[in-house]
Amino acid sequence: MSAAFLQDDQLESLFDQIPALAGRPRFITELSGGLTNRNLKVTTPDGRFVARCSGLGGDALDIDRDVEYHNSCAAEKAGVGAPVVAYRPDLGVLVIEFLDGRTLSRETIRDQGVIERIALSCRQLHAGPAFQGTFNMFERRQGYLRTVQRNGFRLPPGYLDHAEALGRIQKALAVRDVGTVPCNNDLLAENFVDDGEKVWLIDYEYSGNNDAAFELGNIWGECHLDLDQLDALVTAYYGRHRRSKIARARLQGIVGQYGWTLWGMLLCRVKQLARALLVLGGSRRGCGRSAVRRSA
Repeated sequence: MSAAFLQDDQLESLFDQIPALAGRPRFITELSGGLTNRNLKVTTPDGRFVARCSGLGGDALDIDRDVEYHNSCAAEKAGVGAPVVAYRPDLGVLVIEFLDGRTLSRETIRDQGVIERIALSCRQLHAGPAFQGTFNMFERRQGYLRTVQRNGFRLPPGYLDHAEALGRIQKALAVRDVGTVPCNNDLLAENFVDDGEKVWLIDYEYSGNNDAAFELGNIWGECHLDLDQLDALVTAYYGRHRRSKIARARLQGIVGQYGWTLWGMLLCRVKQLARALLVLGGSRRGCGRSAVRRSA
């Protein structure tokens, strides 16, 4: 059984197999969030840790846990990721240090100074060690679409009507090759931890080398920022107002939302399977259809 679905007594036995978590007394607390995994705060005399227990659906959702581990270590070296303590792929567990600070939300991300600190942390990550793998939402969306169609899942009404507009966006972005940098690619508000001085970036399930504009545009889309806040984010990232970079980030944000729509559908199916398995023994569906229509 996946580590994400173990009962309390089974978790105790699991954590006894990981030296960093084996200390006693040991206190285990469920953390909120974790759409594709279960996050547990584990406190022992040796410290405070977060055990990220892999859930079901890694294949359907295109998650490579080895890449997640490698890139989590690279993010730590860049100075914006939590220190990595242990990785046990045989147990489905990645252990990182617990970070002091507040987990951001769609509301608190708008607080004074937060967007600027996020931009600085993104720039620090992007200047750090190269990641394993690449992330290209155009290619990933095609993979999600094949999975949806192969399994006979119902697409959102009119979803494919915007394929032509998406193609035009892809051509526009390809006019200038900007290269790639190590990106998290999944920075929901809840994947930021703000300690008041800097913002930490967590959760590297979808990390890979990518266009920096995707990172910024995806933050705009996933955190439901307005266009003025996108402007502030991109300006803080580059250190000055650059209209072309703001436009590129906006296009990449639209691409992200269009692709994540299919991811949300697959996640719902995976969760339905998980519930069925639990009987035997959330959603992040952001609809980018209107955004693509506005860009056409």
